[in-house]
Amino acid sequence: MKAKISARCVLTPDGWVRDRAVCVDATGRIASVGAEGFEASNAVGTLLPGMANVHTHSFQRAMAGLAETRGPKGADDFWTWRKVMYRFLELLTPEDVEAIAAMVHVAMLEAGYTASAEFHYLHHQPGGAAYDDRAEMAQRIMAASEASGIGLTLLPVLYTHGGLDRRPLAGGQLRFGCDRESFAQLYEAIARHTPALPADFRLGVAPHSLRAVDRDGLALCEALCPDGPVHIHAAEQVKEVAEVEAHLGARPVRWLLDNQPVDARWCLIHATHCDEGEVRDLASSGAVAGLCPTTEANLGDGTFPAESYLRGGGRFGIGSDSNIRISVTEELRALEQSQRLAFRRRAVLTSEAVPSNGRNLYERAAAGGAQAIGRAAGTIAPGQLADLVALRDDVPFLDWPDPDQRIDAWVFGVEEQAVSDVWSAGRHVVREGRHREGDAIRARFAATMRRLGAGL
Repeated sequence: MKAKISARCVLTPDGWVRDRAVCVDATGRIASVGAEGFEASNAVGTLLPGMANVHTHSFQRAMAGLAETRGPKGADDFWTWRKVMYRFLELLTPEDVEAIAAMVHVAMLEAGYTASAEFHYLHHQPGGAAYDDRAEMAQRIMAASEASGIGLTLLPVLYTHGGLDRRPLAGGQLRFGCDRESFAQLYEAIARHTPALPADFRLGVAPHSLRAVDRDGLALCEALCPDGPVHIHAAEQVKEVAEVEAHLGARPVRWLLDNQPVDARWCLIHATHCDEGEVRDLASSGAVAGLCPTTEANLGDGTFPAESYLRGGGRFGIGSDSNIRISVTEELRALEQSQRLAFRRRAVLTSEAVPSNGRNLYERAAAGGAQAIGRAAGTIAPGQLADLVALRDDVPFLDWPDPDQRIDAWVFGVEEQAVSDVWSAGRHVVREGRHREGDAIRARFAATMRRLGAGL
């Protein structure tokens, strides 16, 4: 037995149980959840299944604050933000990317994320030349995950052209770009490095979007990764929807549902602009909607139709995307509050089975997120990976007698550091709210940011 975790309250698939011991085996999986072995003197407070971060571009964390100034024409949106991003990434070295990713992982773990799916498109040197090892940048993300202990699903991105008119890539996009042959070589190079990673590592694939990948590129991604997760940006902006409809004759989500084998392996990132039929059919496909409410709000993208999607049985996970903020609760709260503003009523994303708004959001996001990144997690049950998050119960609001009220308070009201401990596949990476290697990782990140700041 690898570890035994005593908790005063545990959220299981069957509901809340009190005074339980969660035993973790040598493979990092949950062996049992029971009363036997519970130690009150060594117990954590409220134990929840870990949360997967379904969508992140780690390097973008380092540009926080650089794209918040109004442009000269006052018409700032995703497309003007993207220009700033392209200029910034020209500065980044492989060492920078590793230091930034490790810091992002620490912040995720301390916030209650136990695993992360890196939508990894920063493949090449400035100007687009390949590194001597094609997998150089992917290795940096993998090294960061090993340093932090976070569970990692790596999603190498295919990005072949600059729009549906097939215009060539230019400027900052050159660091992303691959034709189909070079992407296959890149993918194979990454795969060669993965056997040395922890057993819970997953390798998936990510055709960037219908703007950047054609039907042949989508087929290549399926061939390279026949069993792992498949993620794609879809319908994030109105301009994108119009462009796809003009060139392909259908809206992005509709085209994917009608022309690709969209099923439980797929995660459609954002899916913000869906009509009623797309919402219905995406919900019934078994795929996951990868929602990033904080970034979507920051970029002015729009509001996902979550009320009708969840009412139709749709699955979703949450992601931090640009990492302008890294907070499990902020993503869940922003998702719910967007619906409250749209419908002018409260507690929208609940169910008859789970009327607690915070718990309903959390449980569904944990389960959907685990599915989306191909991880055997998302619930506290035997056989699942021991991805676990403990909340403190020694601060106001996190000590309510009803544990549903504790989650509601955490999601909607608690400002203090609420997470006390985090385990990822049984790795005890956060204790008393602090990451075990946080000081060293923060120091390296600070040095990196000083160098980048001097180069701006």
